[in-house]
Amino acid sequence: MAAEPEILAELRRLRARVPQLTGALVAGVDGLVLAHDTPGVEAEGVAALTATSLAVAVRLADTTGQGAFRELLVRGVHGYVATYAAGGSAVLTVLAQDRVNVGRLHLESRRCGTRVGELVDAAERARAPAPGPARTAPARTPAARTRSARPPRPPRPTTTRPRTAAEPGTAAEPGTAAESGAATEPRTAAEPRTATEPRTATESPSTTESP
Repeated sequence: MAAEPEILAELRRLRARVPQLTGALVAGVDGLVLAHDTPGVEAEGVAALTATSLAVAVRLADTTGQGAFRELLVRGVHGYVATYAAGGSAVLTVLAQDRVNVGRLHLESRRCGTRVGELVDAAERARAPAPGPARTAPARTPAARTRSARPPRPPRPTTTRPRTAAEPGTAAEPGTAAESGAATEPRTAAEPRTATEPRTATESPSTTESP
């Protein structure tokens, strides 16, 4: 952890202010040791037991309506084990002799826990990946709608049949009458032929010339 030297320096200053301390360590809420100054004591075992007791203490405080966890104090025949909240993801655990001033122990340990919590939280923020730039959708410019010039439609060819008068003696073909609504001229009777028809019978001479 990047802040481990600074956290270790805080632990040593705490032991200097409270000479009756025999050890101190900082661990995550999951039991992982972040920094420790505990001569003669296995830091990993203490951190694991601290995480277990922390879970019980948090549940006990929540069940009894005492709010968020702040600290836990255990007194044995030969001394004290105290655990203090250090930010949002770590705790500070100190070991003290039986002759320690408990008031002084709480005062100095709370201050140290606050400082250690700031260091841990800052290290967590620095380790988190920086958010990328927000993607902004490109502005859409309303495109002017232009109507493409359509070529003029060619005129539809219409077929008109010339109206012819019906020849005499022949019937008018269908469809030759004009469609515009004009009445069809009545067909007139065939005029008599004016040309002189040749005689078909051989005319006999009316007079016989005598020799």
